[in-house]
Amino acid sequence: MTDLALRRADASDATAVADVWLRSYTAALPDVRRAHTDEEVRSWLRHVVVPHQETWVATTGGEVVAMMVLDGEDLDQLYVDPPWRGHGIGDRLVDLAKRRSPTGLELWTFQVNTPARRFYERHGFTTAEHTDGGRNEEREPDVRYVWRPAG
Repeated sequence: MTDLALRRADASDATAVADVWLRSYTAALPDVRRAHTDEEVRSWLRHVVVPHQETWVATTGGEVVAMMVLDGEDLDQLYVDPPWRGHGIGDRLVDLAKRRSPTGLELWTFQVNTPARRFYERHGFTTAEHTDGGRNEEREPDVRYVWRPAG
């Protein structure tokens, strides 16, 4: 995939970012209750995330195929459009996140999201905490992962 580009998202990307987020969440977590409607997610991404948070997109052929949000040492969101999984795009985004936050990263994912957990563990993240889901809007048991550089 030679034309894959990683760049900061801008306002014109908000719809595509939301589409990727919604398709990816639905595919990865079909049995997890979403706390917000599609339109609420779209509004949040359009008005809060893309304009005010460090949001990155991966594009190929001009199409947004993945998105990532960083908040300091928090890897807050990372979603790859389902047809594009397995092409190394998530790997490239995690590498970018590590370069942007060289002292370390933390993230949360749902315990039932086994593919995501394997992905993050493959990238050197280790389990720091399990919860019963009482602190997230979905009320889904989750796990906090931490990555610290070697050395």
